[in-house]
Amino acid sequence: MKLWQLRCLLLSVCLNLVLGAAAQAPKPKSDFVKTPDGLKIHYLDTGFAPDRIPIYTPPTLPGKHQLDPAPAANILFVPGWTMPGWIWEQQIAYFAKTHRVVAMDPRSQGESSQTSEGHYPAARARDIKAVVDQLKLAPVVLVGWSMGVTEAAAYVDQFGTDTLAGLVLVDGWAGADYDPKMTPQMWQWAAGFQKDRQAQTEAFVRSMYKKPQSEEYLKRVTQASLRTPTNSAVALFVGAFTSDYRPALAKIDKPTLLVVAQSPWLPTFQDMQKRIPGSRIEVLENVGHALFVDDADRFNSLLEDFVKGLR
Repeated sequence: MKLWQLRCLLLSVCLNLVLGAAAQAPKPKSDFVKTPDGLKIHYLDTGFAPDRIPIYTPPTLPGKHQLDPAPAANILFVPGWTMPGWIWEQQIAYFAKTHRVVAMDPRSQGESSQTSEGHYPAARARDIKAVVDQLKLAPVVLVGWSMGVTEAAAYVDQFGTDTLAGLVLVDGWAGADYDPKMTPQMWQWAAGFQKDRQAQTEAFVRSMYKKPQSEEYLKRVTQASLRTPTNSAVALFVGAFTSDYRPALAKIDKPTLLVVAQSPWLPTFQDMQKRIPGSRIEVLENVGHALFVDDADRFNSLLEDFVKGLR
């Protein structure tokens, strides 16, 4: 074996060992960013992605090698009402092998600062912008679920799409017309929520899933939801349901995917899809509101294909 061939073989072995170790999903770092109004927003960050390491293939001729032509987009996960960022744990573990992944706790949720102010989509969108800017995530794939969809629309309304590589809107809306049947039911639920927070939260968490979840997991999600004070939770609910960012959807000029559950809200989601130029919608059946937990494999596959398409 010639000397250059031996060197290439040794280098290939070393790189394979490095890349093999990197392929294991890293444990997310827990930290905070500070917003302009002085709040601490908690986030989980997997750091640098393995596919940002140059991919080396043994050359057939001296001096020939191959580099990965483009880094993968960063992904930022935004949870829904009163939920923590870690609820995306199956997505964090899956995509951390190939991307930098960040999941944030919106204000008054999870480990972020509790506050009496800013419980409306525009303010929470500014928190998202603080995370994107301070962690240098742009261009980022912004994935918002439930109330996070409203906040993603508010983000585009305030900041445009320059920092975005794409948008993934998960089972949530940017605004809706008054529905004589469903809207009063939502307000009645909010009234009952204030009277018995514990019972209503436990019932709400269970309602998010159609697939069986362990009691330990359901308790963990319930406890996380209860970290948001009742007055803040109600303010968030009112702030979202009295906001209408449907006009902002026409401003979206980046690839956009809607992933939603088969539910009575489907016409609202379909209307959103029509308002976003070039967007597409995927409807999952036999899943609950937390569809990325109920059918993580399907959701991850859809998101993976979407992100690959950006490259």
